[in-house]
Amino acid sequence: MDIYNNGGPEVQIRSLKKDSMKFVLSNTDLSVANALRRIMIAEVPTMAIDTVEIETNSTVLTDEFIAHRLGMIPLTSYDVDRIQYTRDCTCTNFCQNCSVVLSLHVKVNVDYEDMADPTIDKTRQVTSLDLISSDETVRPVSDDNSHPILIVKMRPGQELKLKCVAKKGVAKEHAKWSPVYGVAFEYDPYNRLRHSHYWIEEDEKTEWGVSANAAEEIPVDPSEPFDFNAKPEKFYIELETSGCMKPEEVALRAMTIMQDKLGGLQIKLDDELKEDTQRWGY
Repeated sequence: MDIYNNGGPEVQIRSLKKDSMKFVLSNTDLSVANALRRIMIAEVPTMAIDTVEIETNSTVLTDEFIAHRLGMIPLTSYDVDRIQYTRDCTCTNFCQNCSVVLSLHVKVNVDYEDMADPTIDKTRQVTSLDLISSDETVRPVSDDNSHPILIVKMRPGQELKLKCVAKKGVAKEHAKWSPVYGVAFEYDPYNRLRHSHYWIEEDEKTEWGVSANAAEEIPVDPSEPFDFNAKPEKFYIELETSGCMKPEEVALRAMTIMQDKLGGLQIKLDDELKEDTQRWGY
């Protein structure tokens, strides 16, 4: 919605759920819409496990395998602004201002009576619920504790003890910091601008159906001449988060980041213009 009524970009929310959001972005350029998509994927900061210190591991998985699985577990990041980037912190390694510590210790004891009974499942599943966080605002994402993320399966006599350090980052550095699983992006569903080239064997309409977004646009008239100056007017965006933060928060943070980038660019251009004016006198 254009709250200032100045002809700027407009946003119309079509669907808003717990972990997904659909909205239409209009009154803007294709480059701006695509920049917003890229920022939502790669530049919205979140928390993720960055280092893992393994003290004991007698499971069937190697230390590197477990560390990788831990790093990809999404962590709640609603209060991520409170955490500093490690590069901006004055500590030597990590502290409570730039990181959150999560610990895990699971040991499966041997019960010889159960071992003799083949009907008893003696496998212990270690999940994200076994991670104990030092900060309640940063913990593994789970759907009411009913669908935790599996880390490793253990058998009697095995033990796993480790400490994880979660840090703030963005997905440009590593995909584990991405707040979204994916961002769908579409414009011109009728291909009026002919930006898409289809492989057609017999009939384009039967082989390449239009998407549901076509209901919001006027169908193409075959007799209408091609407009070489036409530009896309509406951009249909759908995003699905990992649960680390709300989808509307991801979109709003991405818009704020893009505004900061454009503001910084404008200030830099103004400074360059002033220097050229002072140097050349015009």
